[in-house]
Amino acid sequence: MKRYTRVLRRQALAVAAVAVLLAGGGTAVAAGRVAKGSGAKLDAPTLARLIDQEIQAKLTAEKVTAAPLADDAEFLRRLYLDIAGVIPPADKVVEFLNDTSPDKRARVIDELLASPQYGRHLADIWQAMLLPRTSDNRRLQHEPMIKWLEQNFNENKPWNQMVSELLTATGTQDKNGAVTFFLANPTADKVNDIVSRLFLGIQLQCAQCHNHPFTSWKQTDYWGMANFFVKVRPDNVNRAAKQGVSPGINESGTGRQRMLPESAMNLPPKFLLGEQPKLKANEPYRPAFAAWLTSPDNPFFARAMVNRMWHHFFGRGLVNPVDDMHEGNIPSHPELLQELTAQFVASGFDLKHLIRGICNSQTYQRSSKPVAGDVDPALFAHMTVKVLTPEQLYDSLEQVLGPARPARPVLRNANPALQRANNPRNQFVAFFQGDENADPTEYQDGIPQALRLMNAPQANNLTAAVNRIAKGEQAPAAVIERLYLATLSRRPSTAEAERLTAYVQKQGDARQAYHDILWALINSSEFRLNH
Repeated sequence: MKRYTRVLRRQALAVAAVAVLLAGGGTAVAAGRVAKGSGAKLDAPTLARLIDQEIQAKLTAEKVTAAPLADDAEFLRRLYLDIAGVIPPADKVVEFLNDTSPDKRARVIDELLASPQYGRHLADIWQAMLLPRTSDNRRLQHEPMIKWLEQNFNENKPWNQMVSELLTATGTQDKNGAVTFFLANPTADKVNDIVSRLFLGIQLQCAQCHNHPFTSWKQTDYWGMANFFVKVRPDNVNRAAKQGVSPGINESGTGRQRMLPESAMNLPPKFLLGEQPKLKANEPYRPAFAAWLTSPDNPFFARAMVNRMWHHFFGRGLVNPVDDMHEGNIPSHPELLQELTAQFVASGFDLKHLIRGICNSQTYQRSSKPVAGDVDPALFAHMTVKVLTPEQLYDSLEQVLGPARPARPVLRNANPALQRANNPRNQFVAFFQGDENADPTEYQDGIPQALRLMNAPQANNLTAAVNRIAKGEQAPAAVIERLYLATLSRRPSTAEAERLTAYVQKQGDARQAYHDILWALINSSEFRLNH
């Protein structure tokens, strides 16, 4: 415990030093090797070079050769999926491939960060982590939370401010979508479990009933944190739905919260490895907690988000698993994690700035094909191949094939839960949803998902899709190229073009042949993967 406390204290001092230097101005960094530990905010290209030099130092030490940069088609598709959550339109692919400007990759990164799809994609990811999929939540409307997240991500609200507003949210769901979090997690222990994992990067829930078996976390640590939320009183979602009113929360309750587990300890609220704040019984507890959590001095908060965003883009964190950061789980690149954390704080918790640095790095832009043999993925010598999320897959299919129709019509004034369940996108996501906290590099779909994708009406009535993609082209080679651009975001190889052209000519019915090719492309592993 003493050793871990010393480590945390050093981290806290380092992060605090960054806060002091926020107003320093300028980077004072040479064009070559980036000077570390200056505390001043670096611009995106310099931040990218910092990432590359730290990753390369480890590769050199391990005598591992990095993969070359991905070609433009591979890079563009990966970037669209990671930032916008959907494959690029065919016309955007052609425009990018034909562009000879040396800064085109940096420009498309900025373009996607400024697009509304950026906020929508991150909202998909975060609502799934913040709102557990349980039967208790079946009548809870998720849309207010999704809209709240989407708006805040697109406005690039500083991450510390965004989290603070989430954790101190009050009022009704129709007025403040952030209260959805507390409606979905109606007790102090459920809130504490998610807050600890997502915003501190630790599995504190393992200390709910007893001291953590593998780390230094104590049961008193758990309940000291959880008791910041015992005064939160969420409305009963099912009752509100029956009454036709918008549910909400308040923080005026007193005494022991209902529905807590038997292991609950009635302790004064206490910051993790910190002080016990002086709180007034007649005032809310959450503002004090949010101020501590999101402080630049907090050694957990910025570090957890940096690690999670690295995990988002690379399929694994610098600390892996991404939400199990403790003294026994050492980062693959400790100095890089420390530097990126300091930079995140120095930028004012600017998430888009962090993403620009990552995506402009050669580390991110490397090919997914390793140079030779099996390489430890923690070295980041090549890009990890990730499986498309259900949302990415649905949106990409819709872009290629057009929108899907609801399974059955629903009246405009129908129950919100019924409307949500009958939404084609929600149905698709629910059917293709894997395990919670699943490894993004592991393929979890089985035969039911494969059959649904192959036999869906949307995927077997392709006339309109082929006509739209072909854009009036008549020559088989030109149509085949358009089909590839629309689905795999690349032009076919010479061998692919020759083989498929021969197939079209052999079939006789060119339209049916194009249908077959498009069907095969959207069911291919290349379409289903982010590489």
